[in-house]
Amino acid sequence: MSDLNDRRFWIAKEEEIMQGKTTDVYFLYTKQVLEYAKMNPRVAIEIFARHVKDNWGIVLGIYEVAKLLEGKDVNVKAMDEGEIFLTSQSPIYEPVMQIEANYADIAILENPILGFLCSSSGIASKAARIRLAAGDKAVLFSFGTRRAHPALAPMIERAIYIAGFDGVSNVLASDLMHIDAIGTMPHALILAFGDQRDAWKAFDAAIPEYVKRIALIDTLYDEKAEAIMALEALGKRLYGVRLDTPSSRRGNMRKIVEEVRWELSIRDGGHVKVFVSGGLDEQEVAELRDVVDGFGVGTSVSASPPIDFSFKIVEVNGKPIAKRGDLAGRKSVYRRGFNDIVTLTDSKVSRYLEEHGYEPLLKDLIVNGKIVREFKSIEQLRLDVKKRLGEFSKAEHSVSWML
Repeated sequence: MSDLNDRRFWIAKEEEIMQGKTTDVYFLYTKQVLEYAKMNPRVAIEIFARHVKDNWGIVLGIYEVAKLLEGKDVNVKAMDEGEIFLTSQSPIYEPVMQIEANYADIAILENPILGFLCSSSGIASKAARIRLAAGDKAVLFSFGTRRAHPALAPMIERAIYIAGFDGVSNVLASDLMHIDAIGTMPHALILAFGDQRDAWKAFDAAIPEYVKRIALIDTLYDEKAEAIMALEALGKRLYGVRLDTPSSRRGNMRKIVEEVRWELSIRDGGHVKVFVSGGLDEQEVAELRDVVDGFGVGTSVSASPPIDFSFKIVEVNGKPIAKRGDLAGRKSVYRRGFNDIVTLTDSKVSRYLEEHGYEPLLKDLIVNGKIVREFKSIEQLRLDVKKRLGEFSKAEHSVSWML
C-alpha cells in the first residue's frame, strides 16, 4: 500500500469533520436524492439512548457539537454538559439533544454529532461509576491513554477529569485543560538502572520538588520487600508507593496492601501513602478503597464503550412523525429530584410541571446558528458533576411520561 498523500496518520482533520467528510456514504446519497427532488424539509431530530448500564449515564460532548453546528441554519436545545440522563425499560426515552434544521444540510453531520456525544459520554459515564466506587477519600488518577488512539487523548482525559478523577497523566490533555499532569514512574525506569534503589534515588535527584515521590515497588521483588527498600532509600521524602502487580502475581491484593502498610508503619513509614494500579475496574476499586489512598485506572476507563445514542427524526415540516419503535413529536424533559417526566414540548403539561417545581433539562444551546449558552470552565464542570453524583447516589430515580 502506498503512503498517504495529504497526511501522516489515519486521522481526520478538523476541517474534514466540519465539512461532513467523516459521514457514511448513504447520507451523501440521501442529500443527492433530496437535491434532485428539490426537497429540503425542516426537521426536528432527537438524540437519545434507549438503554445504558444501571439506567443512567453522563452526557458529554455538548461543547463539541455546538462548535460543529455554530453558524449553520439550526436551532439546538440540549442538556447541560455533564448532566446525568436516565433511561428506563419502557419505550419512553430522554433526549439529551434536540436539533431543528433543514435535513439535507444536517444529514452528513450525523456521524460527527453522534461521535462527539457517544465517545465522551461513554468515557465520562464509566469514570463516574469508578468515582462512586472509590468514594470521597481515595484519589483517582487516569493512566489509560497509552492504549487509546493518540488523537483522542485530550477528549478522553477531559471526560475522565470532568467525571471526577483527580488527575490525568497525558501531557497534551493536561496542557489543554491548564492543569498539571500526574504520574509516577514506569517499570522501564527501574529496569534501565537494574537496581530499584538507584532508580528511586535518581528520580528523587532529577525531578522537581513539586512532583511527589511515589516509588513503583513491584518490578523485581516482592511488594513488601521493595516497599521497605523504598523507605530506606528515600526516608521522609518518600510520599507514596505504587503497586502495579500483574494479575498472574496478584493473589489476594488486599492482603498484599495490608502487609505493605504494616511493614512501612513499624519502620516509621506511617506517612507513606499506598496507591494501586493495573487492570482496575469498579469492583476492584470498591473492594480496596478502605485500605489504599488512591488508584491509577487505565484501559477500563480510557477504552470504555461508547453510549449508544440514536439520532432520529421526530417531526417533518411541523408535523410529528417517526419510524416505528420511536416516538413522534418534539419532547421536553423535566426533573424534580431525579424523578424525570417526558412530555410533548409546549404542551399544557409542560406549563403544569414548571409550575410544580420541575426544571427543564433541555435548554437553548444554539438559536438561529448562534451559540447562546456560556460554556463553563473545566473546574466548574467537575464541581457540578461531583454535586450531581453525590445527590444522585442517595436518591431514587425514575423516568415517566405525561401527555
